[in-house]
Amino acid sequence: MSKGRLEAFSDGVIAVIITIMVLEMKVPHGADPAALAPLVPVFLSYVLSFVYVAIYWNNHHHMFHAVHHVTGATLWANLHLLFWLSLVPFATGWMDENHYAPITVAAYGAVLLASALSYSILVRVLRSIHGPNSILARALGKDFKGWISVALYVLAIPLAFAQPWLSLALYAGVAAIWLVPDRRFERLLAEEKR
Repeated sequence: MSKGRLEAFSDGVIAVIITIMVLEMKVPHGADPAALAPLVPVFLSYVLSFVYVAIYWNNHHHMFHAVHHVTGATLWANLHLLFWLSLVPFATGWMDENHYAPITVAAYGAVLLASALSYSILVRVLRSIHGPNSILARALGKDFKGWISVALYVLAIPLAFAQPWLSLALYAGVAAIWLVPDRRFERLLAEEKR
């Protein structure tokens, strides 16, 4: 099967997710800077969630440059990822609405953990289709950042019940790890064209 429809559908869903998140930010009733003060925590959680969704889109985009074909298993694995990502706006809004209550911060982390695990499943499905010597498999390597991310989520979720702000710092730390550009796909694809 061609990968084009899967990529187009994924791009559309991710665009809707980002749109929903920004619509959750309510416009203040006042026209002075003080009216914006209560929105600062809401804006910061929006930024964190936007960055997470952007990281998934970016990694998905780069990964699919090395994908030659997809199967039914790929479609389902991709939908599984999109399902968890579609819960990011809900988890973000719930956390904002309840002023970062421990259960909401833990739930946010659970959505991040499920997204990471579903991305790992998608990677495994694609690796099995393309083989261990494919550009895809070589570019992904051992996926240390992925496993470190999962470990930090597993640590941060129960920590949210004692120190919600520390959990949020761990979530932000995971995002920061992924903001460092990873040129493996670009480099290997350029080598293949030579």
